[in-house]
Amino acid sequence: MSDYLTEEEFLKNYDSSIYDKLSMTTDILILSVSSKDSNNYRKTDKKMMSILLVKRDDYPYKDKWCLPGGFLNPKTETLEDCTKRVLKRETNLEDIYLEQLYTFDRIDRDPRMRVISTAYVALIDKNELKQDVKNASWFDITLIEEKDGVVFLVLDNGTETISFEVNKVLRNKITDRYDYISNKNNMLAFDHDVVIVSGIEKIKEKVNSSDIVFNMMPEYFTLGELQQVYEVLLGKKLIDAPFRRIIASKVEKTEKMKTGEGHRPSYLFKYKTQK
Repeated sequence: MSDYLTEEEFLKNYDSSIYDKLSMTTDILILSVSSKDSNNYRKTDKKMMSILLVKRDDYPYKDKWCLPGGFLNPKTETLEDCTKRVLKRETNLEDIYLEQLYTFDRIDRDPRMRVISTAYVALIDKNELKQDVKNASWFDITLIEEKDGVVFLVLDNGTETISFEVNKVLRNKITDRYDYISNKNNMLAFDHDVVIVSGIEKIKEKVNSSDIVFNMMPEYFTLGELQQVYEVLLGKKLIDAPFRRIIASKVEKTEKMKTGEGHRPSYLFKYKTQK
């Protein structure tokens, strides 16, 4: 008689209780770029990057703001399934740009139990939103990265301001990888200050290497509007002529015109699907 168990016999007698249990969640950075009204009719409204936050109505971190998220159903969902379910619940949007960011596993990130979260980034045009979300609000983002490696963020929704600091520490010079460590944060739940900064930094990296910006644009836009969105995401002013040369192959001119706002009419463009 063989001393070796078959795989079926092994699994039948396997005792999973010898391992500690943990829970998985997904958190979503839902980012958009929108206009901040200008008091001068001759000036184009200023573009601002904004993020959707939800105010918690239960403990832990009751009444604090956090990213939309939810617990993974381990029997029926993959991480992406869970993320899409949360996104549908919070925004009623489907089939939008969604990318996995990082996994956050700090041991004490959730006071209830050991919880590991995988964060995703969703880029949307806020004009596509068809519903108001309970306890949710869009916050405009102002990001200032200091020279000594401290990233300072201010989030403002018009009635409430959230500010926090995150240390940006170089982990590996060859791969240009950084660790983000919470510094000053008493207004956001969990470790969502670190998640937000990590996501914004990731988006800035991808702006120059992909066409992700167009996920935040309406179907038709002026080149000036597109340039403003690039400037918001990159955090710097761009020179008109070089910018237009760079994006020339990405856009297609239409016969539609944009008028008003104290400016002469401008042609509208749309994203040119890359073959």
